[in-house]
Amino acid sequence: MRRTAAALAAVAVLFVAGCSASGDDAPDDSPDPSSSRKVSGLRGITLPSWNTDDYAGPQAGTYLRQIADTGARWVTFTPTWYQDTVTDAAMRTTDETASDASLRHIIRLAHDAGLKTMLKPHVDLTKGGDRAEIRPGDTDAWFTAYERFITHYAQLAADAGVEQFAVGTELAGTSGDGAHWSRVVAAVRERYKGTLTYAANYDEYRKVAFWKDLDLVGIDAYWPLGDKPTTDTARLRQAWQPIVDELAAFSARTKRKILFTEAGYVSQRGSTTAPYSWSVSKRDGDAEQAAGYEALLATFDGKPWWAGVCWWMWDDWPDSGETAKKLAYTPHGKPAEKVLRRWWSRG
Repeated sequence: MRRTAAALAAVAVLFVAGCSASGDDAPDDSPDPSSSRKVSGLRGITLPSWNTDDYAGPQAGTYLRQIADTGARWVTFTPTWYQDTVTDAAMRTTDETASDASLRHIIRLAHDAGLKTMLKPHVDLTKGGDRAEIRPGDTDAWFTAYERFITHYAQLAADAGVEQFAVGTELAGTSGDGAHWSRVVAAVRERYKGTLTYAANYDEYRKVAFWKDLDLVGIDAYWPLGDKPTTDTARLRQAWQPIVDELAAFSARTKRKILFTEAGYVSQRGSTTAPYSWSVSKRDGDAEQAAGYEALLATFDGKPWWAGVCWWMWDDWPDSGETAKKLAYTPHGKPAEKVLRRWWSRG
């Protein structure tokens, strides 16, 4: 997920330890959140960074404690490099890239808060647009640069004890290139020994050519669930059913569990019709956001092939939010947070 206006309009091995549904994340036979039995799968929330020092800021510890208080057991961090155009042959850091020092700092804080961590580096465009449209003019040069970028973070993840790592996010313009991506994944595995995934957009995952090289299928689960706003959870669950069937078959075919590397809804009327958009409307949609959370958890909890969800996203950093909190993706202080707490209660 990114938040530039152009992107908002445009888009949107068997299961292993690290994200496994074992121990505290063991599958539950019953999806009833009022039960004292634990719900299944990874329980995560993303805390993105938009500036160099966000992760080193004084709010970092507070945000992590708030995330842990929801019952989450995981937190995802998203350091981002940038390229100017979709055809560029390389990406670079900018003043919007989280510094390595800040990243190490927040990983330590997360572990101190009892949270496991996933590092999910992003590549975005400085001049707006959708990262899915990146199609480098010089493919070999771009993948050489990308390998340098992603192995930098793989080594940082290994050194910092990060429990799970995403080798890429929503790069649909390149993810069909299995040969290049297999080499990238091999280079990552030389440095990082934990669980690996790739975060494919919901309309991309069937075209990804290198799931066999990874431990989990990752999907950013922004499927539209209808063409009209609704707070009817039953209706939303019904909309999920054909997607459930599709994902169950895909998991069986790839022999990988499926993790929702992102999922979320803005607090705006119509959010379930376009979950990938930051700007569906200007009308309050707290109830629709909460219904979206409830429907997803009720639909997927207990599915043996489902590895869990990393919700997009917790609060923006002070002075960095482009969308007012009351309308943004964060569930913090809204009915959606109560849904999370009810489902993720430790009983």
